[in-house]
Amino acid sequence: MKKELYHVLGVMSGTSLDGMDLAEVSFFLKKDGTWAYTLGEAETVPYPEGWKKRLQKAVAYSEARLLQLNEDYTRYLSEVINRFIKKHDISGLDAVCSHGHTILHQPEQGLTLQIGNLPKLAQELQQTVVCDFRVQDVALGGQGAPLVPVGDRLLFSEYDYCLNLGGFANVSCERDKERAAYDICPVNIVLNRYAEMEGQAYDAGGMLAASGTLDRELLDTLNALEYYKRSAPKSLGIEWVRQHIFPVLAASEATPRTILRTMTEHIAMQLAAQFSEKSTVLITGGGAYNQFLIERLLTHAALNVKIPENTLVEFKEAIIFGLLGVLRLREDINCLASVTGAAKDHSSGIIFK
Repeated sequence: MKKELYHVLGVMSGTSLDGMDLAEVSFFLKKDGTWAYTLGEAETVPYPEGWKKRLQKAVAYSEARLLQLNEDYTRYLSEVINRFIKKHDISGLDAVCSHGHTILHQPEQGLTLQIGNLPKLAQELQQTVVCDFRVQDVALGGQGAPLVPVGDRLLFSEYDYCLNLGGFANVSCERDKERAAYDICPVNIVLNRYAEMEGQAYDAGGMLAASGTLDRELLDTLNALEYYKRSAPKSLGIEWVRQHIFPVLAASEATPRTILRTMTEHIAMQLAAQFSEKSTVLITGGGAYNQFLIERLLTHAALNVKIPENTLVEFKEAIIFGLLGVLRLREDINCLASVTGAAKDHSSGIIFK
């Protein structure tokens, strides 16, 4: 299905469990082979507490419970998408392009699981669905992540780096005429957990962290983790955080605010190490609103930081998953071997009619 204009719905659920992002997007193919887009209706639908708890605990579920969770989540996802389409009177979609929600990500074992990617989704929506973007890449020996960099290249090429601060921080850039990208470190998946201990859903503006005390011994321990010494391609999942971050934080016996302060410094230092001096960095994702984190980043690196309008901050990943779906419909490359370490560039994702 090759044409120059596509109207799609991009759907993304991130590891920080802030909610489900839905973005109506029109994409236009430009003469130079890059794409332009216009964003229509966009909304984040927060998870009900029951769903949030199920998704948090699912990494430890048995196979049978995961199968049931997948069925239930697909039904819930279809209800959310149908409500969004009806609420905004959206018609004429070429496809719904949905990431699903990551439960397991262990690419070294050839394993990645995103729930909500069953054929039932297309049946319930009565729409063409493009989904399950990671599985083929892992089967080709890749990390299955990050997937957003091809969108960074095609939509935001004017920036030296594109940095996303979500559950994890990931970055992409051009190196030697190839796109390079990888996960840097955990961000909101840890910060939100400790903000909740202070009675907040998240650390608004980083104010809780700013009021905490820096634990230098803990900071040194975090910075010494083996993952940071590895070269790309590399990616992170909740399993890694449970094994390498949460036990270290718990063992420190520090207060939540001290952990927030120290973790924020750790994140800032790990981010700063990725960039060339005075480069331009587009920052999106929920962490872009964490003013204290951005301030600490700029104390460690001289950068030209661009935080765009709120809609792009919040919906960039949903927009790009919309583009990944468009590329899959066209059978164009949407997954880069230089990024994931797969055997070859490929067009990834399953299409359900």
